[in-house]
Amino acid sequence: MFSRYKKPGGSPQTPAPSASPEKAEPAAQLNRKPVAAAKPMQAAKAAPADKEKKRKERLGEIKVELHKRLLDNLNLAALETASAQDLRQEIVAISAEALEELSVVLNKDERATLHQELFDEVTGLGPLEPLLKDESVNDILVNGPQQIFVERAGKLQLTDVHFKDERHLLRIIDKIVSAVGRRVDESNPYVDARLGDGSRFNAMVPPIAVDGSLVSIRKFKKDKLGVDDLVKFGAFTEEMAAYLQAAVACRLNVIVSGGTGSGKTTTLNALSSFIDNAERILTIEDTAELQLQQTHVGRMESRPANVEGRGAVSQRDCLKNALRMRPDRIIVGETRGEEVIDMLQAMNTGHDGSMTTIHANSARDAVSRLENMIAMAGIEMPLKAVRSQIASAVNLIVQASRLQDGSRRMVSITEVTGMEGEVISMQEVFRYERLGLAPDNKIIGRFNATGVRSYYSERFKQWGYDLPASIYEPIAAE
Repeated sequence: MFSRYKKPGGSPQTPAPSASPEKAEPAAQLNRKPVAAAKPMQAAKAAPADKEKKRKERLGEIKVELHKRLLDNLNLAALETASAQDLRQEIVAISAEALEELSVVLNKDERATLHQELFDEVTGLGPLEPLLKDESVNDILVNGPQQIFVERAGKLQLTDVHFKDERHLLRIIDKIVSAVGRRVDESNPYVDARLGDGSRFNAMVPPIAVDGSLVSIRKFKKDKLGVDDLVKFGAFTEEMAAYLQAAVACRLNVIVSGGTGSGKTTTLNALSSFIDNAERILTIEDTAELQLQQTHVGRMESRPANVEGRGAVSQRDCLKNALRMRPDRIIVGETRGEEVIDMLQAMNTGHDGSMTTIHANSARDAVSRLENMIAMAGIEMPLKAVRSQIASAVNLIVQASRLQDGSRRMVSITEVTGMEGEVISMQEVFRYERLGLAPDNKIIGRFNATGVRSYYSERFKQWGYDLPASIYEPIAAE
């Protein structure tokens, strides 16, 4: 019948490998009526939540049984060239025959759900597939097979999605990492990878993960947020946007600082929109996330060592090579190690307008992090020389933060103005002021100028960005 994608010599009537009486019995019992000994009144009083739970468990058991049959019957090698429509038809046909053999009756909605889940198991990431398709989900966090959290609007939520067991979860993890030529097992219990849509994937498996495999997926946004979008969402104001446009267009070196999930990469993407289309830009990342819209962009991605411990290409290697590729600007997705010294050298040697992100809680902390990374890179320099290098290279620090209500704000824009003795001098131009807390726990606040005129005002004028003095004037306290 539907044998275009069947294994050679296989038969659709082939029983599942779990056809022993002990294992076949649960599936056969799925459609049995309650035993007569149960009291009708007790059945009538069953809570809707219990009924829903039992229904899901029933569908889960059926799905496991049918998935075994699909693996037995489908020619997985032939599926690589199959269209989605053909594969769906094949799955529907095999599952219909299997349900008939098992004497299981499902309604139309249950069949549609079952077919979609089986399709996701064969072609996608199983239970995680609906979460990956959900545009409102930013992060997917798996703590073992039975506990899956998602982040929506900056808040974590527990979902009702789960894997059958640890083996099911490990099979999905292996499917992801094998697609990018990597492996994860007891000897190599953690892995970083990138999904087909660009999402970042990290996994750690037992025995390091004690209660089951840990998976983190940072979803890739297909539609990047522009400056207008961020202003509309309240991430910063139009005055701050005008200032940042002048800073980027005038080729100031910018560091976007912030904690995990604070929106650093989103901010960096937005700032890059101010770069002139005629400039040559090279991007260097651990996992390619930046979405630059300019014409002349060269993208590089670092690579970890293979199973034999060879073939690693670090961000520093990419950065050293980038300096030989005649870039106008270099954008490093995140500076976190020894590549910091090469980044600062690039900023000091004609690659003005370069940008990067760094993990830090404030502008002053960001400078301290740069000093620490230089020290960890094994560069023996006097502290004053290190600070002088930083003060000369970095012009602007943009601080992003995720507040306690889940909202993301650009809480500070700080200029680096030079050295005063052995201390790097800085001045804050804009800041976010928290005014209180609403009854729904939303933070009430406002963006305000500090009253300090930009240190780079003359440079802005020379480049044709004569910003009005009013944008630096603070709002009077109410």
